[in-house]
Amino acid sequence: MSTTATEIVLPGRVEPAGLLITRRELPAPAAGQALVRVEASGVSFAEQQMRRGKYYDQPPFPFVPGYDLVGTVTAVGADVDPALVGTRVAALTKIGGWASHAVLDAADLVPVPAALDAAEAETFVVNGITAWQMLFRTAKVRAGQTILVLGANGGVGSTLVQLARANGIHVIGTASARHAEAVRALGATWVDYRGEVARQVRALAPGGVDAVFDHVGGPGIADSFALLAPHGTLVSYGTAATKDDEGDSRLPVLKLFARLVLWNALPNKRNAHFFNLWAGKRNRAGFRARIAADLGQVFALAVRGDLRAQVAARIPLTEAARAMELAESSTVVGKVVVVA
Repeated sequence: MSTTATEIVLPGRVEPAGLLITRRELPAPAAGQALVRVEASGVSFAEQQMRRGKYYDQPPFPFVPGYDLVGTVTAVGADVDPALVGTRVAALTKIGGWASHAVLDAADLVPVPAALDAAEAETFVVNGITAWQMLFRTAKVRAGQTILVLGANGGVGSTLVQLARANGIHVIGTASARHAEAVRALGATWVDYRGEVARQVRALAPGGVDAVFDHVGGPGIADSFALLAPHGTLVSYGTAATKDDEGDSRLPVLKLFARLVLWNALPNKRNAHFFNLWAGKRNRAGFRARIAADLGQVFALAVRGDLRAQVAARIPLTEAARAMELAESSTVVGKVVVVA
């Protein structure tokens, strides 16, 4: 039996108002698949870059954006446990989340604790997995160490701050003055990103920081690397500084990656990494196991109260254009969520 799905389509390089609301029939889930009634999906930097045609490996236009989702399973195909029907789940999708319904591989679904509502859980999917893996798998930060988080008011940034503080890690977080109190409330020492960030950070950590998490890229990445203490780690996970640059969208990423490789080759006793959430996906079983384990850890911390969902706004799916405009305004703390 088919299902009529409402979807938000990105038809090309358009302003947010150019997003299209469409409807189409979804087939019943095939073997190994599940039909999910989507309750929430996020607006992340990835969608903002896709709108500009600047995301590194986005598909050709037109397509349905939506990097992750939370929803309830309403039907399953053959070879899937029927008990999954009625379960609230989360999934990484890269595209397709901005819809009322989605057909997904059942093996990609992660159960969501009943204590979290859909929008709260959604803020922890791509943001939580990214923050957890960067902090503990890539940088391997330990209790008592000090880190610098650029954009500590953002979706990933605010999650990073909370994860670190919950594990006894000291945090310095950059944000504009309007977000200073919000960053402090998360447990970080606020630094004004519009001031001389390097000078402010060195005053707080004269010997350098143990890790820097940088989503900005561009020329400022050199300052992030210079702020590391001996044996410290720079984790780069974006190129926000070049989001409006014309030309090949892959070029800024390749330039950044080349710089990180060069720094690692030099005898400077510091490490530099470019974080790719999808690394290792060719080993589907191992990738799925890591996602389930890491997201499970994040959800458990949220249920325990060590993480607070930073829902900047809940906006109806059919008003996705307004959601994207708000997410791009740099006026919010946390993540804008579209709800179906």
